[in-house]
Amino acid sequence: MMTADITAGRFEFCVVPRDPLILPSYKGSTFRGAFGHAFKRVVCALKAKECSGCLLKEKCVYSYVFETPPPPDTKMMRKYVAAPHPFIIEPPLEKRMSYKPADEITFGLVLVGRAIDYLAYFIYAFSELGSIGIGRGKGSFELKNVSSNGRIIYDSQSKTIHSFKANDIPLFFDDSSGKSEIENVTIRFLTPTRIFYNNHLTKDLEFHILVRNLLRRLSLLYYFHCGGDPSDWDFKGLIKKSEDVVVAKRNLRWYDWERYSARQNTKMKMGGFVGEITFNGDVEQLMPLIKAGEIVHVGKGTTFGLGKYEVLI
Repeated sequence: MMTADITAGRFEFCVVPRDPLILPSYKGSTFRGAFGHAFKRVVCALKAKECSGCLLKEKCVYSYVFETPPPPDTKMMRKYVAAPHPFIIEPPLEKRMSYKPADEITFGLVLVGRAIDYLAYFIYAFSELGSIGIGRGKGSFELKNVSSNGRIIYDSQSKTIHSFKANDIPLFFDDSSGKSEIENVTIRFLTPTRIFYNNHLTKDLEFHILVRNLLRRLSLLYYFHCGGDPSDWDFKGLIKKSEDVVVAKRNLRWYDWERYSARQNTKMKMGGFVGEITFNGDVEQLMPLIKAGEIVHVGKGTTFGLGKYEVLI
């Protein structure tokens, strides 16, 4: 039996345009890119320096959130320059591109573990981004309010953050034998999902590939941002169990989109699959993992809102 808790907070940001806004149909790159610029402007002490060569990088909020370098004494990802980032921006799923003043736009923000302590920085940066402008023509907006669990915890009038409660994502894996009560699960991928297996971008998803990616993502989030130790997780056993689950119905399609990378000064293709897939088999023991992925997403590009899905049982 294995248990672990990953602490996460999900917040809804409501913004109101001051000027007409023109945004792309998939807004994840626009929100993430513009926010990164505003966040660095707000919190970075030495704006002209790259994080890698900065004396303050190990104590800097911007470095932790956007660069996320593994600490010198890390036991995981020792050869990597960055760990998974502790935030996810969930853009509006609507494909609408034009917004006029007084329209409301709502998007989500998920913070994991220690990043929840920095919510005020995120709120301030998005408020500043409203003055800088976003989208084609850099239209400005006002951050009207932020809510958590259906309750407003910040508004533009009081400019005060009220108390809120983050949620624990329980990972509970019971390896005791017994008849499974859940033998089918349907997953609906809502945003482009980029999953790699054997160094290749996967288009024909299998259940064990999904489980492998979720195990890796959740274990790293748990280790780097929640102070947990996943060394006792039964990776091999869970993967072996997942290999017995088969695809019953596949209705996935490829969704292509591009984003512009200012750092690399080039357009990057970020396509992924969307749609539904149904798996059949003994999935009950693995459901905590699947449900956790609903909150933290799966695959590459999660900070742009990629890899968002919902579970339909």
